[in-house]
Parts: sequence; C-alpha cells; structure tokens
Amino acid sequence: MAKPKPSSSAAAAKPAAAPATVHSALVTYGSMLSLLSLCPPFVILLWYTMVHADGSVLKTYEHLREHGLVEGLKAIWPMPTVVAWKIIFCFGLFEAVLQLLLPGKRFEGPISPTGNVPVYKANGLQAYAVTLITYLGLWWFGIFNPAIVYDHLGEILSALVFGSLVFCIFLYIKGHVAPSSSDSGSSGNLIIDFYWGMELYPRIGKYFDIKVFTNCRFGMMSWAVLAVTYCIKQYEMNGRVADSMLVNTALMLIYITKFFWWESGYWCTMDIAHDRAGFYICWGCLVWVPSIYTSPGMYLVNHPVNLGPQLAISILLAGILCIYINYDCDRQRQEFRRTNGKCSVWGKAPSKIVASYQTTKGETKTSLLLTSGWWGLSRHFHYVPEILSAFFWTVPALFSHFLPYFYVIFLTILLFDRAKRDDDRCSSKYGKFWKMYCNKVPYRVIPGIY
Repeated sequence: MAKPKPSSSAAAAKPAAAPATVHSALVTYGSMLSLLSLCPPFVILLWYTMVHADGSVLKTYEHLREHGLVEGLKAIWPMPTVVAWKIIFCFGLFEAVLQLLLPGKRFEGPISPTGNVPVYKANGLQAYAVTLITYLGLWWFGIFNPAIVYDHLGEILSALVFGSLVFCIFLYIKGHVAPSSSDSGSSGNLIIDFYWGMELYPRIGKYFDIKVFTNCRFGMMSWAVLAVTYCIKQYEMNGRVADSMLVNTALMLIYITKFFWWESGYWCTMDIAHDRAGFYICWGCLVWVPSIYTSPGMYLVNHPVNLGPQLAISILLAGILCIYINYDCDRQRQEFRRTNGKCSVWGKAPSKIVASYQTTKGETKTSLLLTSGWWGLSRHFHYVPEILSAFFWTVPALFSHFLPYFYVIFLTILLFDRAKRDDDRCSSKYGKFWKMYCNKVPYRVIPGIY
C-alpha cells in the first residue's frame, strides 16, 4: 500500500474526489461510451482482418455487409477455449510470481494528491529477461511451441476481452468497498468511475500493485512475447524469417527493453501517477496492448516482405535512433529531477522555472520545470520520437494495406490527447507559472508546428 509521506499527513479520513475531466461533458461521455462499446469488437475485427482477410479492410467490410453487422460479427468472433484460458492463466500467474518474488531495488513514486508515496520493487528488467529466456527455452527444448499461441490468438483475444471486462468490474467494486489507500473516490457517476477508475494505486495485499501488473508485467510483457511468437510462427511456416519481420521484431524488442530499463521512470508518468485504475488504463493494457500494439507483426506473419539489406538496415538504424532519443528525453528529465536541477543538460546548466503550487490540504510546495535540452524544443517532445519509432517498426510492411498503420495513427491520437490532458492538469496546478513555462516553451508537441 502507498505509505504516507513523513512530512505531510495522509488524508485518510476523507476519500479523494475523482479528478475532473478536461473535455466538455458531451465529448467526455461520447468518447467514453464509444470506446466502451467499440473497442472490444474492434480487437476481434482487427485480428480477423490481419489473419483471415489478407490484411484487407475491404474484405472484412464486404463480409459484414453480406451477412449484416451483428450476424457477420458473430460469425467471425471466436469463443474463448480451454486452451486460450490456460495460456492466459499460466502467463499471468508466471508474471505475477516474478513481480512478487524477483529481487529489486526499493523505489518511491511521486507524492500523491492526498500525501501518499507509493512504494515499488523495481524488478521489471529481471522479469523481462526471465520471461524471454523461459519462453525461448520452452520452444528450443520442445516443451512448448509458441506457434500454438498464434494458432489460438483469436480465442486468446476473445478471452481477454471478456475476462478483462470482468476484472474492471472487480476494480470498480474494490474501489467502493476496499480501497487500498486514501487516493480513491467516486465522481458520483457509474460510467465515469468504471471508465476512469476508482483507485489511483489499487493493490492486492500489501505488495501486489495492480497497475504495475496490468500495465507493465502483463501488457508490455505480452507485447514482447507476441513479437517473438510471430517470428517463430513465420519461421515454422516458411523455414525462414523475412528481413521485414526481423526489423519489426528487433525494433519492438529494443523499445520494450528500453521500457523495462526505465520502468521506475514510467511509474512517475501520467499513466501511473495520475490516471486511475479503470477501463481506460487496465482494460487497455490487458487487451489493447497485446492486440493493437503487436498488429504490424501480426500482419507480417502471412505477408513477409523482402526489404533487402540496405533498406532493412536503414529502417533499423532510424528506428534505433528514435528509440534512443525517446529514452534520452526521459533520462534528461529524470536526472534533472533527481539532482534538483543541479546537473548538466547538453553540456551546460539547465534552464528552468521554479513553480510553486498548493496541495489539496493547502500546503505550498515547489517544482522545477525544465526548459532546455529536449524539453526546450516542446513541452512533450518525447512523443515525437515515440511516434516515429512506431512508424519505423511498421514500415517494413510497406504500403500494400492500410491496417498495419492503425497503431501509428492510434498512438499519435493517444499521445496528442495525453499532451493536452497533461497541459490542462499542469495549468490547473501551477497557474501563472505554467503560463510562464508555455511562453518560454510555446510548442506542445512538434517544434515549430504544434
């Protein structure tokens, strides 16, 4: 459980109110209801199109038009099987055990609105290494064939769709009857509470952090496992792995390795420190990440592209550069925060704004806002190389079909919306100091454009 910060009392007597939404009521409710109703069938439609419709959106559309939307969807929707549930259960249990038992350094997250400091065990990189070594070892020694995962992928995704909805209902009920800390509360609206979540730091017992499990150990780890699975499946089908698949898989694994190397930094981001555990975060990480984020590789299994050494190496190097810049952006800000601004940024003392703000209990505190280095280019410049990274591990599919690029488009919309939400939150928190910051760093994401 998140522990109270010694220098400030935790507001345990009164639950924290749910955070205010940043969009209008019409946009808020419209987007929530749309995502709640459309995301589950879209996951299945994307899988069907990639695996059974040759990646063609037109073929899937013609199927639905011929049979009708409801009957057509029912015809292609695979029902969860015992094999699918076994795979999900074994993988989830394995990751939960690694999360609890592997050694790791103690890490304190940022102080919460009610004065709690969440405590974590930073063992994600170890869990990542153990997971990949175990998975490849099971295949190498003939104990388990990862191609089975691909062969039952539709059933697995279907099981995840339904199982994760049930899990989100559990989180909603838990937030009402047994919150893990004072960083919880209801908006008074069932839909908002279910979608955005009730608790900021839900835990089972004292040590098992639910958001770390859903976001990092299940979501991100399944991304890596499925990337490897697609490679193995293509190898078993064709006797070789196309250079397009190798570039796609290599860039994804490098990006995920970067994520787990920097996992403790992720615990200080909006996903963990500000967004509550509801459908948006938890269902998204349990279902959307393994289905949508891996979709370029899913497409390449049956559509190998021969890029040639020169093009393949060029794409690989461009992708690695973007992943490095994304990492260096986060590293730069993390070092700035760790040293309280007493560090070097691009070879000189950092430019900064000292911003003061008031907590929910009326206490005045200060924060340093970095305005140089990558963070002097735009307020969320780190999203630019992240989007470009996704483009470079998708472009090996070339341009025969549009659907492999859905993830890049989705990621762009997601990050631009997140940039707006973060700006709105910071504006409310810092007031005039945020205006000073925006005057000094005028662009939100893309320098010179937006």
